[in-house]
Amino acid sequence: MFSYIKGTVVDQASNFIVLDYKGIGFQIYVANPYNFELNKEYTVYLYNHIREDEFSLYGLKTMEEKELFMRLINVKGLGPKMALPMFATGSVSGIIDAIDRENVLYLTKFPKIGEKLARQIILDLKGKITIEKTEEDNTSFDELISVLTSLGYRNSDIKKVLPKIDNSLDIENQIKEALKLMLNS
Repeated sequence: MFSYIKGTVVDQASNFIVLDYKGIGFQIYVANPYNFELNKEYTVYLYNHIREDEFSLYGLKTMEEKELFMRLINVKGLGPKMALPMFATGSVSGIIDAIDRENVLYLTKFPKIGEKLARQIILDLKGKITIEKTEEDNTSFDELISVLTSLGYRNSDIKKVLPKIDNSLDIENQIKEALKLMLNS
């Protein structure tokens, strides 16, 4: 099983890229092929979809996307071809937030996701997804984490709201935003 591949994008189509790795071109289905520039090197996190009549590679740009993708494809009725387009317009934090808040309307905006499937996603995954952000993402929130911890909030609760906070805000506005999110959850 492949975990990731690092190579140069040599071709794009409407639903896949071709990534050259040492002279071998890998066709990888991605959410939005035009987010990848031609002749530029990328690391793509892979999922191998193997069936008796099919061997396909699905690629995601970050490890967080791959983790969420793996959780989504385990939902009954939701395969990789339906889960992948969710990442074209939806962010990891947005999808998780929609699941946790039971926002059926947000989930049904994705192609081929109807109300019944959206409710199945919520039923299977609500409260069960905690995707750890990479260390570099959390470093900008060190001061915020420290303040929230000193106010008595648990680390698990803090980690749930961090992806929803704009790290370009100053610390005071980050605290205000975090407290609003903590009180509403």
